[in-house]
Amino acid sequence: MLLETIRLALRSVKRNALRSFLTLLGIVIGVAAVIAMITIGSGTTEKVKADISKLGSNLLVVRSGAPSSHGAAREAARPLGAKEMAALSTQLSGAKAVSAASQMQVRAVFGTDSLTTGVTGTDAAYFTARDWKIIDGRNFSDSEARTGAAVCIIGNTVRKQFFGGGNPVGMAFRVGKMGCKVIGVLETKGFSGFGTDQDNVVMMPLPGFQRRISGNRNIDTIYVSAAPGVTTSALQDQMETLLREVRRIAPDKEDDFTVRDMTQIADAMASTTAVMTGMLGAVAGVSLLVGGIGIMNIMLVSVTERTREIGIRLAIGAQERHILVQFLVEATVLSLLGGIIGIAIGLGLAGAASASMEIPFVPSLPVILLAVGFSGLIGMVFGFFPALRGARLDPIDALRHE
Repeated sequence: MLLETIRLALRSVKRNALRSFLTLLGIVIGVAAVIAMITIGSGTTEKVKADISKLGSNLLVVRSGAPSSHGAAREAARPLGAKEMAALSTQLSGAKAVSAASQMQVRAVFGTDSLTTGVTGTDAAYFTARDWKIIDGRNFSDSEARTGAAVCIIGNTVRKQFFGGGNPVGMAFRVGKMGCKVIGVLETKGFSGFGTDQDNVVMMPLPGFQRRISGNRNIDTIYVSAAPGVTTSALQDQMETLLREVRRIAPDKEDDFTVRDMTQIADAMASTTAVMTGMLGAVAGVSLLVGGIGIMNIMLVSVTERTREIGIRLAIGAQERHILVQFLVEATVLSLLGGIIGIAIGLGLAGAASASMEIPFVPSLPVILLAVGFSGLIGMVFGFFPALRGARLDPIDALRHE
């Protein structure tokens, strides 16, 4: 009985192909918009998580200056120095790696080529703390890091600019006013979520950077990565206590430094993008209701057009429930067809957007199933009143209808 009813519904849809297409267009647009928005939003969330993870896993970042409620420094604070680095390196328990770093934008030159690059003075622990692998060459030796030898490790952008596809290890180029021998090449990290090329970098020992590039002994940032099994929140409490002692901050005074937990930042950003995705999906879902109203309108027209057919069926023994099921199934089939087409279009749009925006394509099976179920529900709900109206027609009046 149900299969026959579905067959009749499909025949009715096919008989009025153009009208059926225009009717389900609202459902198609609504489902496509919901699927596309949620899929793109999920991809954006994954992209944010990946960008944050590129900074390092379980990473804490220390900088001078306490941020205000708007994120800006309240006042010029004392820069970080060797004593803060020594305290964190020797007294901090539960740290996997502790590394100091300072950075400046400097012009690098090799032959006739030149490039403005970010030069970072740091030590061998930096690459462990930032979870950044050296794919060619080696890390700084202890003596190079201690004396500030004129050696460097470069990112992939610098390698391509100066050395093309060749191996630059052992080659030398000029960074600012000093010569620098390449001893290693870093793995590619690509662009960050803020549009910064993370591979346009030159790493050199911190003492050499301070003497020949920055001209001071300040430290811009201290990176601390947590050891396995140690939470970043527990490590952060230790760091804040140690830094207050070293910097001699009175108990009634606020910190003049900032410790940022990159895990918390990643979670906060991912949560924000997830909320935005939900809001966009809800807005797109409104068009599903519009599509449902369109289905109800067309089904009312269909009932009016087929009044005589309904009267004949009732006259030869069909019951009200048979007429009710027939029109309900017809509305549901129409809505489900719109939902299936909308899913295909939505996934296509999301795939194209993911490719152009360079974000992961993350379709969600639960969302797709929910879209199919919701589109069918829309058809049933908005098709019920027209179906009920057709089922309650008086057979005699229906047979007289022209």
